[in-house]
Formats: sequence, C-alpha cells, structure tokens
Amino acid sequence: MAKVLQMNDPRPSGPLTRPQLPFLRGAFRPFFLFAALWAAAAVIIWVMAYSGVPVFSQAVDPLAWHQHEMLFGFVGAAVIGFMLTAIANWTGRPLLGGAPLAILVLLWIAVRVTLAASLGSPWLSLILELTLFFAVAAFAAREVVLSANRNLPVAIIVALFGVAAAIDLAEGGGILPDRDFGLRLGLALAVLVIGLIGGRIIPVFTRNWLAREKAGGSMPVMPNAADMRVLGLTVVALLGWLAWPSSPVVGWLFLAAALAHLWRLSRWRGWRTFTDPLVVVLHLAYLWLPLGLGLLGLHLAFEAVARSAAIHALTAGAMGLIILAVMSRASLGHTGRPLKAGLGLTLAYLLVFAGAVVRVLTAVERLEGIWSIHLSATLWAGGFALFVLLYFPILTRPRLDDPAL
Repeated sequence: MAKVLQMNDPRPSGPLTRPQLPFLRGAFRPFFLFAALWAAAAVIIWVMAYSGVPVFSQAVDPLAWHQHEMLFGFVGAAVIGFMLTAIANWTGRPLLGGAPLAILVLLWIAVRVTLAASLGSPWLSLILELTLFFAVAAFAAREVVLSANRNLPVAIIVALFGVAAAIDLAEGGGILPDRDFGLRLGLALAVLVIGLIGGRIIPVFTRNWLAREKAGGSMPVMPNAADMRVLGLTVVALLGWLAWPSSPVVGWLFLAAALAHLWRLSRWRGWRTFTDPLVVVLHLAYLWLPLGLGLLGLHLAFEAVARSAAIHALTAGAMGLIILAVMSRASLGHTGRPLKAGLGLTLAYLLVFAGAVVRVLTAVERLEGIWSIHLSATLWAGGFALFVLLYFPILTRPRLDDPAL
C-alpha cells in the first residue's frame, strides 16, 4: 500500500534511467519545469490579449486559447510529469528518460507552437496533442500491466484527458458544435485526479510528518471506504454536469460533494502541520476543491455566483496550488535533496494562493476593474516564475547523492 501512496525517490537501473543529459533523467525534470514556465508565461500572454494588446493573429480566439492552454497545456504537462515519474514507484520499473522522453517533450512544445500560430486550424494541433496523451497513457498502461499493478485506471484517465483536449480543439475549430463539452470533460478529469491522488498522498505525508515530529495526538485517517463514497458522489456530480451543464439538480449534487470533501479534508488534521510549508500547502490546495465545487453548485442551483468564480477556484486555486505543491516536493525527493521548503518556495506558495483568491473575488464581483485581473495574474504567474528560478538548477543537474541519476 505504501508503495502506491507515496512518491519517494526511486533509483531504478536500466538504459532509460541514464541518458547523457541530467535534464532527461526522469519526466518530472522537463515536464515540471515547462509546466511552471508555461503557467507563468501563458497567464501573462492572456492578460496582454485581454487588455487589447495584439498578441495573436485574428485566426486565434484568445479566450479559447487561454482556457485550452491552462487546462491541457499547463495542467497536462504537470499530469504527464507526475504520471511518468510515479509509475516507477508504483511498478518498480525504470524511469522513462533519454530520447523517448525528449520526443514527448517536443510533442508538448509542438502543440503549444501550432496553437499559438494557428497552424493546422486546428487539425495539426489536435493530432499532435492526442498523440502525446495517448503515448503517455500507453506507456503507463504497459508498465502497469507488466508489473501486475492496480493503477491502470490512472492511465485511462490520462487517455481520456487527451480525448477531452481533442474535443476542445475540435469545438474551438468548428469541427464539432460550438459547446464547451471538451473543457468540462477536462475539468472533470482534473478534479477526479485531485480527489484520487490527493486523497492518497496528503494523509500519508501528513501522518509521516507528524510521526517524524513525534507530535502525538490525533493522526490523519488513512484512505478507506468513506473516501470512495466521497469520490463516488463527486463522479456522479461531474457526470451530471457533463450531461446537463445547466441543471439545478446537478448544482445540489455539487453542494453535497463540496460538503463531503470538506469533511474528508478535516479527517487529515492539516491544521497540525502549519509549521511545515511543504505539508500544509497540500491541505490548503485541497481546500480549494470543495470551495470550487461549492461555488459551481451555487451557480447551478441558485445562479448566485458566476460560473467563472467556480472555474477559477478549481483551476487557479485547486489545480494551480496542488500542482505547485506536488512538483516542488517530488522534485526535491527525486533529486536527493532534503524535503524542506525555504523562504523562496514558501513565498511561491503564497503568491499562487493569493493570486487565486484575487481572481475568484473578481469573478464573484467583490473586486472590480481590470486592475484586479492584472493583480491576480501577476501574483499567480509570479509564484510559478519563482518556482522556475528556484528549481531550474535542481531539475537540470544530477542527483546530489548519485551524479549518475
């Protein structure tokens, strides 16, 4: 069980783990770095376009580009980096590296370039992105099957994420009816990943930290049948949203799911870890999940808040902060460094959290004016830019304890 729940720092041997460049020794290195870099750059590009700066050609819809790139570009890169790294923990097989990893990275970059340049309109981008996610899912499925591991559903989720990305591009390009099914499917899958993976790692990391600190007292409740019921309720709400995106009944399901996730989070005793930013940030990130689900429920059931408030709580809040938290922690562990968050990393967490708060307040009309959009973008992008500055040497150099890895 521990092997499934934890992202330690596996050091498997094999031809794929020892490429010449340290940057290609594990998918977490390039994909975490590019995810953070793109998070900062794409938000700034979007704000420029939103403010009237002619960033794109007339063939590119800035809003559609922003939505796709933040969900399938930024979040997608982080999911790929996590998946291809965690798969070695789950299976005990070699980390993917070298030329195969470089090809995946180039595919991800090619999608970003073709979308921004409107090349293929949108067939080229669609084919490239579908190839990327299907290749990752196929590799993960092969590793899981060969090791008789039980994490095949995670590989299926990655493949479905690729399908969602393709649908979103097809809708944006007029190939499919102009709806946002692809976007909703991508959001639903990302929410499911947070609930599934977050529910595995957060209580384990919290328990490990409390035990190491000899804190005593109440300990986090480990995943059990109650967690599966919470996830089941969430899946029902998300499926309802995909089928009936404006249904008040679905809104009530989201409100129930939000309360269930709040209860689930309370069982992990996050308030006892406030002295360690690497641990407490996981709890703060997960807190955005019930907040986003609750806002979406309020929007659907009562039209009390704008949908964008819920979407940004789930994306800028839950996805943004938990991705930053997992990337920073996993990168330290996999490069042989102590699991300690210095002042710079703590500041990065605070910037992303504050940026999400400002953006949600803007969406619920508590803040008005374009200045709040600029402020939230500056804070949020600044947090990821700071991560890039801090982690570039970590992700591009060999492990501290073994230069061969």
